[in-house]
Amino acid sequence: MADTMHLLKSQILKLTPFFNAVVVYFAFVHNPKGELWTTVLKCLPIVMLMLYVVAKGFALTTAYRYSQRILLGLICSCIGDALLNINLFLHGMGAFAIGHIWYISAFGWKPLKLPVGVALYICLVVVISVVLNRLDAVLAIGVPLYAALLTTTCWRALACALHDSSCLNTLCAAGAVLFLLSDLVIGITMFFVTVPFSRLIIMSTYYTAQFAIAFSTAKDLPKFRKLAESGKPSHKGQGGVKTIKD
Repeated sequence: MADTMHLLKSQILKLTPFFNAVVVYFAFVHNPKGELWTTVLKCLPIVMLMLYVVAKGFALTTAYRYSQRILLGLICSCIGDALLNINLFLHGMGAFAIGHIWYISAFGWKPLKLPVGVALYICLVVVISVVLNRLDAVLAIGVPLYAALLTTTCWRALACALHDSSCLNTLCAAGAVLFLLSDLVIGITMFFVTVPFSRLIIMSTYYTAQFAIAFSTAKDLPKFRKLAESGKPSHKGQGGVKTIKD
């Protein structure tokens, strides 16, 4: 446990540029209207997370496949942030959709945890049925597709955490839920009523979500993998000792 906490603290220190970028964004950006400087400051925290994923330890090998896919998801999210800030909503939503595909690919499909997915998709259908008549022809296709990808991201992150409740998996699942909450507030504000302090809620939950997802890439580090493996139980079978794999 002491080694795990030491590892986590060392990674948090590397995230200091991200925290500073978030403070700068909320301190200086109050009513963004598509200006270049507000776009830069909005994207800066995600850029800092991209740099963290690389700086904490990264290689173009299978050992870092999770980090690679999360990094690609962050890149797409950064592009989406820029496009949304200059009022290119459909293009921004498309960039985020591709980002969610990378996140889903990183989280994987095993274990399936189908009941979790079914419950989330039922909620999705209810929400889409309420908002559908408020969407134009293009959004009536784009919003449900994006929402399905976002819901799948949440499902797969929760499935990982339920299978292996390590601190990083649990944090990542919480991040996915916050991502969904952030976009839900966007939808309510766009199509129903203005939520008080909506920008503060949207951006704070969004940055926290991306932080949690990016921070989970620390599990690719050899030291963390060794700690995770040392904490797994082993079961004796007829063929000798069998170690439970992820």
